[in-house]
Amino acid sequence: MHLSRRSLLAATTAAAGISAPPPTEAVRPGQGLRTGFERLAAHGYTTLRGQKTGIVTNPTGITRDARHIVDVMHADDRVDLRAVFGPEHGFRGTAQAGGSEGRYDDPATGLPVHDTYLKSGRPLADIFTASGVDTVVFDIQDVGARFYTYIWTLYDCMEAAQLAGKRFVVLDRPNPVTGRSAQGPVLHKEFATFVGRQPISQAHGMTVAELARLFNEEFLTTPVPLETVLMSGWRRSRFFDDSGLPWVPPSPNMPTPDTALVYSGTCLFEGTNLSEGRGTTRPFELLGAEGVDRRWAAAANGLGLPGAHFREAYFAPTFSKFQGKTIGGVQIHVHDRAAYDPVRTGIGLLVTAKKVWSGFAWRPDNWIDKLTGSARVRTMIDAGADTDEVVAGWQEELAAFREVREEYLLYR
Repeated sequence: MHLSRRSLLAATTAAAGISAPPPTEAVRPGQGLRTGFERLAAHGYTTLRGQKTGIVTNPTGITRDARHIVDVMHADDRVDLRAVFGPEHGFRGTAQAGGSEGRYDDPATGLPVHDTYLKSGRPLADIFTASGVDTVVFDIQDVGARFYTYIWTLYDCMEAAQLAGKRFVVLDRPNPVTGRSAQGPVLHKEFATFVGRQPISQAHGMTVAELARLFNEEFLTTPVPLETVLMSGWRRSRFFDDSGLPWVPPSPNMPTPDTALVYSGTCLFEGTNLSEGRGTTRPFELLGAEGVDRRWAAAANGLGLPGAHFREAYFAPTFSKFQGKTIGGVQIHVHDRAAYDPVRTGIGLLVTAKKVWSGFAWRPDNWIDKLTGSARVRTMIDAGADTDEVVAGWQEELAAFREVREEYLLYR
């Protein structure tokens, strides 16, 4: 019998038996959320039975009582856990941005920890093969932005698992900034990097299981045998603090869910000569540079951006841009997160920063183009476009992505 790619996807994702909760299980009002891992464990790890298993995870792979799932699974005779695969920042999360922990044996469990950062294709497939596992599991907390690298670790590991002939299982977790809608420009393929492998929107509004299904059907040349273990009790409108789960910083500069709320817009300042707040206790909420003064906050407030106020702020980063120097800028205060649009806000802050500060410049390598997914945002702002004009420039491609995205949404 011939199966289309979509039919194959349905067949492989259904095979786990616990992939999809009953329709009422995921949406019953007042029901507590259960993560993919919690449902996997509650069903006796049947999905992994008889399989030599490896897991791609980091410090966010925890239970609601703050135990790491690697420790839990390693201690359970029902799971044959053979290896751990660490992403950017590492399995235990000790590395800063652009770093990893390398290859080592985990002191707590004795398991070999392999480094996946910046590895893809055949080299990553060879790591999976050498580890001796049959099934690769993925469980990492995402934050909802295209340029947050864990979703591309997911993509690269899916591709490598297919090349190595391995099964792939994704354990779902909430999108901490909700799954209500997709926002922002869609990546153009010629700008693909590790901060954006494939054409999805800047704020994707999906969970990792939904993205895995989209990746498998839309972007992988050959689909991997994919199984997803979904959450129960999660609604698309829910923010992270509705989940009842402990927040573990997914990376050193993502300390709180508030950071995640603004990140898909203000991370764009990585592509400028302004500080994006690294080296402060409020990264991506504090933005600034030497010579910036109160005029920026006034200009930003004058845009009437929904859901946010902008406060004149002064701070001294302890590392990264302007280390040890007192600089001026703004702090974003989100007062209505349901109305807040992080991508429009990020564009508005770029437009106003360029207008009020004569020292404004893009990073010489045009990193902003990699973050936004094309040269359009940079060239439009340089040409004097206002916030509404820049945002209007991506609406057609965003509408097309939203239509594709709709096919892969698994929760109401």
